[in-house]
Amino acid sequence: MCWNKRLCLLRGGGTVGFAEGKEVRQLDRSPELRKAGGQYDVQHDTNPLPQSLPRGREVKRLSSRFTLHSSLKKRAAFTLAEVLITLGIIGVVAAMTIPSVVHNTYNRQLEAAFKKNASAIAQAFALYQADNGVMLHADQIDSVQLKKLIIKYFDVLHDCDKAWGSKDCVFNGSTVEARNVLYKTFNGKSDVNNLNYFDDGQFVLKDGSLIMIENAGKNGNNKVYVSVDVNGYNKSPNKLGHDVFTFQLMNDGRLLPMGADGTDWQNESNYCSKAASHNLNGLGCTSRALYEKDYFKNLP
Repeated sequence: MCWNKRLCLLRGGGTVGFAEGKEVRQLDRSPELRKAGGQYDVQHDTNPLPQSLPRGREVKRLSSRFTLHSSLKKRAAFTLAEVLITLGIIGVVAAMTIPSVVHNTYNRQLEAAFKKNASAIAQAFALYQADNGVMLHADQIDSVQLKKLIIKYFDVLHDCDKAWGSKDCVFNGSTVEARNVLYKTFNGKSDVNNLNYFDDGQFVLKDGSLIMIENAGKNGNNKVYVSVDVNGYNKSPNKLGHDVFTFQLMNDGRLLPMGADGTDWQNESNYCSKAASHNLNGLGCTSRALYEKDYFKNLP
């Protein structure tokens, strides 16, 4: 029933008011209703309301405090055991994959450094030819003269001369200290016990690479090799065919990667093999490293 246009009494308790034709709800807070565990509410009716509400139009809803909260879904949660199992699985997967990822990343760095140095060595010989109008030939270079001819075409940090002793360079092959140089073969099974191929001139580049020259000269079978440790002697792995690579200057002026046809160490079964026990195994891997797509992915 309604006393006036602004206030009506709902059956069961509570009132509903009207302000400028709009319904304004008022909840019944009576003790009787609170004892029942709920409260009456009136739902909105978009139609204009009359001064009195017929019983057929009365809309009531009993809302319990408990039923109101029960409408919210219970949040799911993990047990401690489930969390520990999940962490254990993640740990196992990480242990299996992370070493492989780190290894592949490191090998890609070696590959990038090798290709950079291969380009720098080839460029040095090309620049010498451009400046002098002639190519360098292995059978025309006097002993220990190659370093003096090409060093100016490199970005040099430190000149080690003939490597009689320097913390950044490999000791001269004829010295006692050279026995302690820790260069390994391709498969890591043996030490490289012949450092005479690296001791006719050495210099360190500004990127940390170490250039090492073998220059026996006209009276030494014309052996002219240019080797590079792409990340320097003080950084691992210090293995032939991993971070140490050799190029050979030929009598006709060509600069070839060691292991290519015509070079001195082209027998792959001995000089670039995962199984070979030769103490220069790896010296002939340069050609493969340069031209084989997956070479660095498959390092032993």
